[in-house]
This record gives sequence, structure tokens and C-alpha cells, in this order.
Amino acid sequence: MSFELLFFISIAAGFVGAMSGMGGGVVLIPVLTLLGMDIKHAIAISIVSVIATSSGSASAYVRDHITNLKVGMFLEMFTIVGALVGAAITVVSAQGPLFFIFGLVLLGAWTALFLQRHHGWTPVAHQDKFSKWLQLEGKYYDQATGQTVEYRGARAYFGGPLMFGAGFIAGLLGIGAGALKVLIHDLVMGLPPKVSTTTSNLIIGVTALAGASVYLAAGLIDPGLAAPVILGILIGAFIATRLLVRLTNQKVRLFFLVVLAILGVEMILRGLGVI
Repeated sequence: MSFELLFFISIAAGFVGAMSGMGGGVVLIPVLTLLGMDIKHAIAISIVSVIATSSGSASAYVRDHITNLKVGMFLEMFTIVGALVGAAITVVSAQGPLFFIFGLVLLGAWTALFLQRHHGWTPVAHQDKFSKWLQLEGKYYDQATGQTVEYRGARAYFGGPLMFGAGFIAGLLGIGAGALKVLIHDLVMGLPPKVSTTTSNLIIGVTALAGASVYLAAGLIDPGLAAPVILGILIGAFIATRLLVRLTNQKVRLFFLVVLAILGVEMILRGLGVI
């Protein structure tokens, strides 16, 4: 695979990953495997790209005061452990089931968010004691509406264990599992979509770093392929951060749903051997 092709694919992956909070792997893995790369090597390269996506976009979101650092640091404890377990399983797994699981994860997240498509974000009315003790609240200035949005996170006692599962999927599939992280932030913890997406971008980098250590030890990460991927991902993520802050929460969610649907169907068909 040529440097130029991989570079431009990575720019697109970085853009989608930063815009949706999912990490670039949701685009990168399907495309790389479609072009003939072994899925385990694609997953290993992808998890490196997830680190680059997070690095390229999370800093900008933190600077704009949209990311909630307290939520991110609390949930990272769970995702790191899950990522280590998931990556260890992928190293010894067959390839076919990985395609199928990848697609199921994406379509499962799509279904949950699609059912909520007509429900705008509603602030948490009553914050539980544990979430209040963790001080999981914040505010940010929304450029799209010209208003300051205040919010409170809730149900951290559910969010933490669920994030272990998201970390497990991240390590297993090398995708950052931003789809699941955004879902947990949005539907379980009651965070606004922009806060969900930006905080997910922060968490996926730390999660991916844990998973990447397992793939590196297994010799699955090719530095020659990782270089153009990281460069392209960073460029794509930078472009996305400039655009996301100007979009409404509903447009961010719509973009997220379209990407999930297309890639989820494609990966399931590949897992079944149809394409």
C-alpha cells in the first residue's frame, strides 16, 4: 500500500473520528481490510491512529472548555483495564468473528442513538450523591447557539462499569470505542452531545495507549505504516475540531448516526463473507 494512499485515507479517518468522538479506527479498519490488509494488523495500526486522533483533537476541545476533565479522568480508570483485556484476546483470536463483532458494536450503538433521535438533550434534574461527590458538572460556551450551556453528570456508578466494557471493545477492535463512550455519556450520564463527543476524544487516547502496548509486544504494529497514518490522522482531526465547535448538537448527532450505519453494515457483511 502506497504512502500517499494511506496518508489520504488517514486524513478522512481522522476527520470522522474527531467529528464523531469515535476515533479514526471506525473508518481506517474497514478501508484497510478492504484493500487487503490482515485485520489484526489493521487493528494494531488503527489503535495507534486512535492515539493520534485524541492528541490532535482533545487539546483543542480542552482549550475551548468543552471537554469535562473530571468525567474523563474518572472513566479512564475503567477503560484502561478493559482495553488491556480486549487487546490480549484479539492477539489470539480468529479473524472472521472480529469483523462480525465490529459491525454489531457499531450497529448496536446506532440503534440506541437512533431511537433517541427526536429527543433533544435534557439537563439532569437531580444529580445523585456519588456523581455530586465527584463534581461531575460543568459549562461551556456554544458557538452555534451563542449561549452558555450548564450541565450536571449523573449515574457515575453505572458509567464506570459500562466504560470497562467500552474499553474492552476498544482494545479488542482497535477503534477507540468512541461510539460506546459517547453513548454512555449521552444516555446514561446525561451529558450534552458536544461534551459527550469531546470528552470521548480525551478518553480514547488513554484507552488506546493501553491497548497499543499489547499489540506492540505481539509485533503487530508496523512503524512504516504507522507513520503516514499518524500524520494523516492528525491533519484530519485538526480540520474537524475547527468545524465541530460551529455545529449544533443535533448536527453532530446526525453525522455520528450516518457514519455508524454505513460502517456497521459493511463490517457485518464482511464477517458473514458476503463481501
